[in-house]
Amino acid sequence: MGELMRVFIDLMWFFRMEKARYIGGIFTLVVVSLLILLPPYVIGVMVDGIAAGTLSGGAMVRWLLFLAVIGVLMYGLRYVWRVMIYGSAARLSQVLRNRLYQHFTSLSPRFYQQKRTGDLMAHATNDILAIELTAGEGVLTLVDSLVMGLMVIATMALFIDWKLTLVALLPMPFIAWSTSYYGNLLHERFHAAQAAFSTLNDKVQENISGVRVVKAFGQEEEEKKGFRHLSEQAVEKNVAVAKIDALFDPTISLIVGLSFFLAIAYGAKLVVGGELSLGGLTQFTIYLGHLIWPMLAIGYLFNIMERGRASYERVQSLLMTKSEVQERENAETEPPQGDLEVAIASFYYPGYSEPALTGIEFRLERGMTLGLVGRLGSGKTTLLRLLLREFDGVEGDIAIGGKSIYDFRLEALRRSIGYVPQEHVLFSATIAENIAFGLPEATAEEIEAAARIAAVHDDIVRFPDGYETVVGERGVTLSGGQKQRLSIARALLMQPELLLLDDALSAVDARTEKAIIDSLGANRRQGTTLIAAHRLSAVERADLILVLDEGRLAESGTHQQLMAAGGWYAEMYRRQQLESLVMQGGAEHGRSPLD
Repeated sequence: MGELMRVFIDLMWFFRMEKARYIGGIFTLVVVSLLILLPPYVIGVMVDGIAAGTLSGGAMVRWLLFLAVIGVLMYGLRYVWRVMIYGSAARLSQVLRNRLYQHFTSLSPRFYQQKRTGDLMAHATNDILAIELTAGEGVLTLVDSLVMGLMVIATMALFIDWKLTLVALLPMPFIAWSTSYYGNLLHERFHAAQAAFSTLNDKVQENISGVRVVKAFGQEEEEKKGFRHLSEQAVEKNVAVAKIDALFDPTISLIVGLSFFLAIAYGAKLVVGGELSLGGLTQFTIYLGHLIWPMLAIGYLFNIMERGRASYERVQSLLMTKSEVQERENAETEPPQGDLEVAIASFYYPGYSEPALTGIEFRLERGMTLGLVGRLGSGKTTLLRLLLREFDGVEGDIAIGGKSIYDFRLEALRRSIGYVPQEHVLFSATIAENIAFGLPEATAEEIEAAARIAAVHDDIVRFPDGYETVVGERGVTLSGGQKQRLSIARALLMQPELLLLDDALSAVDARTEKAIIDSLGANRRQGTTLIAAHRLSAVERADLILVLDEGRLAESGTHQQLMAAGGWYAEMYRRQQLESLVMQGGAEHGRSPLD
């Protein structure tokens, strides 16, 4: 029982927060329980009066009016405690969801590599609802069953017959044993059922997000089979929970029925022996009827508390997860500005034995542009992510304006950075709202100016609703190039100190790429720009170009210097230029060069 009550102890922080409402609700509930004791007493008096022939018509009317007043009063008080207790439980859901969401936004990328999106969504929906039920229905059931049960038992023992009460309660220990046994089984099975729901949720999320890929590869039937299998597993786990759940009511009803049998059998003997009046036995059986709910409530309470305990453990395990990126005490709150200096001796991704970056050193004056090039997996994206402090653990330092980025608050650091990742994320909102995501107060003129720099304004005005066109989830209604340029516009609108473009021009043609690079050169003179690219034409006008190879600095210099060096950069640049010329020639003759 102590283990079972732990969920209420764990939630004590919230009960203290909402103590006024809970105290008011519980007090009202106790008053209702007291009022419930009055009707059986009145009925017992009336039965004895009728049996003795002493009950007058006027007295009966007065007693009936008294019962009506009690009924109306209980009706009003029940409304009050429901609003107080259930309203507080709903606030608990809000508090926990806000904590979860805030915690999710503070965690490092490694957490999301280890956790599935569907699983996290299940924590924020099903688990929160189970905890809310514990703080609402659970508190109600605990207080109501205890208060009413104890009051009814005390009334039967003190005012009717203690021996009859003792006989009627003989089967009660079986309720405690059976509900405890069922509760332990329920806890294990509900944990498994929630995990199955998380897996099913994750499958749905993956298939909806990747529906175009599923259709393109003709895997609809395979995915349907996979979903059916997971759905069957979820049903199987929930049926296992339902089987235990279904045992509570029959078991308790059987024990309650045995109590009634013993009470009526022994009570009839007392009436025949003259030790108890007929009205007293009637009053006792009505009170015993009032004990049915507390008895049933014990099983219901175990059910609620086991579900709530399992869900609270799952949610707490998330909230206890620490971010690998931690802020220093008294960190700077103002966004950094100035020259960028990078001196990375080495960096290892968590859990890896080989370094992702080794010996990366450079200095970039404010307003300059850096090009990052190299083969796939050479470390370009890793370097940009370290600037964002998505990971810590760098041996060395990264500084902006002479101050280490580790001396700034994360929020301040990232306010000074505009980031365009390889995977472009757009939201189900208008184009204008997507561009203004990082600066919601931006004017229409500022949004349009950013779109022009990103060379996407002409595309936008061709849409039927222009900037008010609603973008589908993750930008599903837009082409790859349009999504890239909207992401660039979103970053530019913030006028960041550092603009990080991670292969952000891969989906646009050479002409559009040139237009964007020209616009960036004209509008980014007060900000530093870092461009990671596979197409070398995107970085040829950069002030400094770094060529990375397996996390190491292979070459560095301007475009002219690297071409003169005749290394990997020069070879790749000539190859890409040749491919471009071949493609242009094929296009001029109206056919592919591969034909």
